[in-house]
Amino acid sequence: MTATGQYADVNGLSMYYEVHGSGRPLVLLHGGLGSGEMFAPLLDTLTAHRTVVLPDLQGHGRTADVDRPLDIRTMADDVAALIGHLGLERPDVAGYSLGGGVALLTAIRHPEKVRRLVSASAGIRRGATYPEILAQQGQVSGAAAEFMKETPMYELYQRVAPRPEDFPRLLDKIGAAMAEDFDFTEEVRGLQVPALVVGADADLVPPAHFVEVFGLLDGGARDGGWTGEGRPKGGHALAILPGLTHYDLFRSPLFAAVTLAFTDRED
Repeated sequence: MTATGQYADVNGLSMYYEVHGSGRPLVLLHGGLGSGEMFAPLLDTLTAHRTVVLPDLQGHGRTADVDRPLDIRTMADDVAALIGHLGLERPDVAGYSLGGGVALLTAIRHPEKVRRLVSASAGIRRGATYPEILAQQGQVSGAAAEFMKETPMYELYQRVAPRPEDFPRLLDKIGAAMAEDFDFTEEVRGLQVPALVVGADADLVPPAHFVEVFGLLDGGARDGGWTGEGRPKGGHALAILPGLTHYDLFRSPLFAAVTLAFTDRED
């Protein structure tokens, strides 16, 4: 994937973004410790008839960190501001993992700026995450930087970050963010944007959690009916992707397929 990016000044952040393809816009948000580059395996498929906007979120990739915590609510405001900066008319917004949470909060906090939402591999309650994963997350801090030097995340950061020496700081902030309790149940219940909830069948949370989120959106309450009259009232949908984990869903053709199938629908 050739970088053809620019920077936008949004909310005190100099946010890097790339634009690929042409057609109805899709803003696609990467996972933690990643960047828009992580979607390179899917880009040809996604850009066949869509314009894909790939931002690098606060402190990630080519977007330098600023003096504020990493918080998906603030990052959602950044994405909404980028949408305004680019003059996009209610693009679809999709995200994976951290980006899935940011995409969800963008739709919750700025529904007027989002046409359809795809939130993948993102739990809405911290307690839904498997205990052993929470224990691992509790060990993430700047002190772990030395142990991560052989990882793809470190390699990416050293290659593209404006300040490569900030990697321990990013780990500190990610660790602090993951230690915070959260529960967006009520916010999800009031979601005004048609949403596709996506999870791997072996994700960081049980498949039942994604079903629970779908249930908050009027899903799974009744038979869908011959003409779909019994489907969720808000146009929401659910996809549990087979044979995948949290660590490979973002590059799976299945993720691209369900994202396009849902966002290509007419309102």
